[in-house]
Amino acid sequence: MARSPITLQQLVYFLAAVEHGSLSAAAEAHFIAQPSLSEQIRRLERALGVTLFTRTNRKLLLTEAARMLVPYAERAIAAADEAVTAVDPVRNMTGGSVSFGTFSVAHDLINADLITEFRGLYPGISVRIEELNSVQIANAVRAGDVEAGVVALPVDDRGLEISPVIWRSEACYYTNCSDRVATPISIEKVAAACLILPEARWGDMDPTRLQLNARAQGVGVVIRPQIEVESCAVALELARRGVGDTICSAAVADRLGADRGLFCAPLDPPLIEQYGFIWRRNATLSPAAAALVSLIQGLLEAIPGPSAPV
Repeated sequence: MARSPITLQQLVYFLAAVEHGSLSAAAEAHFIAQPSLSEQIRRLERALGVTLFTRTNRKLLLTEAARMLVPYAERAIAAADEAVTAVDPVRNMTGGSVSFGTFSVAHDLINADLITEFRGLYPGISVRIEELNSVQIANAVRAGDVEAGVVALPVDDRGLEISPVIWRSEACYYTNCSDRVATPISIEKVAAACLILPEARWGDMDPTRLQLNARAQGVGVVIRPQIEVESCAVALELARRGVGDTICSAAVADRLGADRGLFCAPLDPPLIEQYGFIWRRNATLSPAAAALVSLIQGLLEAIPGPSAPV
């Protein structure tokens, strides 16, 4: 039959009994009732399969097994104390490192401010921010490559916890021709346009494209971009040059100066991009990651321009 595991608490009580010479004195030193301490000693004896003390009317006498156990118990408790000390910098946020994923256009919105603020508050912590498509962030969090992330929703939630929506931004239609945006843009007009879309690598898996394609399927049309690039900045510049029209988060377009040479209109109905935090299921965020979450939420909510906070 398998033996019960030995606990550090049992070893602490064992050493207290050795030090004080009686179970009552050991219990008093640890502010617990003697029966509770005695039960832990009995469980330790059962787990080890030996007797540790011979009880007399005057004091406890150590058995040979107890004398052999003492140095090992002392080393185990010392190692546990060292383990606690070793993680002090992480717990106190004076050292260690943190890795976090941010959606691909976050570098245009928040990342410089995020890192500046974080390092100002916690200069001893190394920080790695990976700017990825939301699909990539979800995969990276699942794989343990980053601790957590902020993503455009929806994403595949297998193995992940997802926070409620923390921020919203409206995606709008951008063109260099004012006549094309005299009225809100229907999905049929989007399907008929010479369309430039970002997130080329992830294509139809991108959360914004998922919304566009769902709308298109609902009315029997298909979205086929004529040009695909990776960044919104490039897509907007191509639209400015008249190569085609694009759809981009209004908050990002505003930050990138889309008012220079471009005209925009909302989609009909409005297309709202939603953002949330993700982390591994059943995991607890480190203090540093939790601090990043708080900073990111504050930065997103403070973004000026045509965005839609929760």
